[in-house]
Amino acid sequence: MQGLDGVIRNYAWGSQVDIARLQGRESPAELPEAEEWFGAHPTAPSILDDGHPLDDAVASQPAPLLGRRALGRFGPRLPFLLKLLAADKPLSLQAHPNSRQAHSGYQRERRIGIDAAFRNYVDGNHKPELLVALTDFRALCGFRDPLASADIIEALGVPALEGLVRTLRDERAGLQRAVTDLLGLGRDECREIIGLAAKTALDEAGEPVGEGAAVLVELARHYPDDPGVLVGMLLNHVTLRPGEAVYMPAGNLHAYLKGFGVEIMAASDNVLRGGLTSKRVDVPELLRVLDFRAMDEPRAAARDEGPVRAWPVPIDDFALRRVEVGAEAQSFDIDGPRICLCTGGTVTAADDDGEVALDPGRAAFSAAAAGPLRVSGEGELFIASA
Repeated sequence: MQGLDGVIRNYAWGSQVDIARLQGRESPAELPEAEEWFGAHPTAPSILDDGHPLDDAVASQPAPLLGRRALGRFGPRLPFLLKLLAADKPLSLQAHPNSRQAHSGYQRERRIGIDAAFRNYVDGNHKPELLVALTDFRALCGFRDPLASADIIEALGVPALEGLVRTLRDERAGLQRAVTDLLGLGRDECREIIGLAAKTALDEAGEPVGEGAAVLVELARHYPDDPGVLVGMLLNHVTLRPGEAVYMPAGNLHAYLKGFGVEIMAASDNVLRGGLTSKRVDVPELLRVLDFRAMDEPRAAARDEGPVRAWPVPIDDFALRRVEVGAEAQSFDIDGPRICLCTGGTVTAADDDGEVALDPGRAAFSAAAAGPLRVSGEGELFIASA
């Protein structure tokens, strides 16, 4: 067991308060702190207490660190990436590729410099992800039933959106055509439509009329001429309470709006964006990877076993447990590599190689060969594994 220092990512949409406050640092931070990465992705590998980057350690000792099963299934790499995610503003409208798409895209772009601004695929891996809320967390997750979206948009009474309503009510690929048409709009046309829609979404007191209207007004304030604002009206609006989660399979369009949470994903940084960002947008590639099926329920079902909550997902790259650590020590016989992240109280994480005391926002890495994981103290701990 070794302590693991994460890497802060200072994206513009991040919070200057959430991660700093969790870790007991001066708040607000100087820069927005959007994410802290705990893992071995080569873009931003975490650092072990012995000074070695985790990706280098895995590369030099894959068998003892990963274990036979994870090594055989995923090769000599840590298959998951754990993050703290703190959104103070809406993230980009985005989706992630499946394994086949990621491998193909990465092979196509291998001759492009890894840091090139116009590169989409920085690795060959898929990126399904699970986000667990630490605070109330709002997100747009997956396409809503297009007929329900048509009703919401029609209620705005904007003539320029009447064609969109008709398209959404076409049961033959109407949703795909609607998204394609919206993302193809010019900025001037978008500004006019969004401005009209945002006005009609308010009542006489200037308050949004309904949940869909509130999201429209919020996005329009940040991105008044972005087609992603209009596409956002086609997505499910989800508000998570602490301990609730959303699971985003590959190909599902989403945009996190505001909140603080723990996120785990397959170890990838492949993102296809369609709007709501100053970063690279590649509409044709996004449309190529999108899954246009409606998502009835974006929330991930939780499974509680005493003080442990898990969210089973249909892939084997990662698993995540939230443990309420109490007076009695608990033991977990988890096959493969483990990362522990404390989000409350003070917790001691131990294995056959040693122990690490964890305060909020502090993480530790446990090798597969180090035996069962033991936790004690009092607080909240997330355990990430394959």
